Amino acid sequence: MDSSGKTVSDLETLKAIAHPLRMGLLAALREHGPATASELGRRLGESSGSASYHLRQLERYGFVADDDAKQSRRERRWKAVHRQTDFRTEGFGSDVAAQALMRAATGHSVDYLMENVGDYLRGGLAPEWEPVLGINDWLLRLTPEDAAELMDRIQGLLADFASRESDSPDARPVAWHVLALPRRPQ
Repeated sequence: MDSSGKTVSDLETLKAIAHPLRMGLLAALREHGPATASELGRRLGESSGSASYHLRQLERYGFVADDDAKQSRRERRWKAVHRQTDFRTEGFGSDVAAQALMRAATGHSVDYLMENVGDYLRGGLAPEWEPVLGINDWLLRLTPEDAAELMDRIQGLLADFASRESDSPDARPVAWHVLALPRRPQ
């Protein structure tokens, strides 16, 4: 899987990914690895036909591809192409449809964030994970240029760590949620 990510900066690609099932399919492939439409349908409570249709739409826009390493003669196996999706909104301006799609995509991302926070709060982590994980909420006064530089640096660090993922039995998926939300003047 490419750790560089997929940037969504045009309306057609945004339409392709902003569907809740498509975002769920992509998230499942990223977290659990390659799967068939049937496997993904069972995981997400959808029919294999519905999962298959939405996977083909994701393929059309470069989010998923065939998993050539484990292809079956009976069923097509899919894999996520990129490790993360980056939504860039600057090109959408005042397009009402694009804004609605961005709200939908953002809402799905926030739902995923809340699911991960809920899992964290329910506990049950191995003791070695307790001191290293948690939540930070920095509030910084930055210019747009400073915020862009900081986001680039954070993305660079995440890409660096993604490129050296561990095969250790102690390794487990860790969801990193990066939000940069400017506050409105009050």
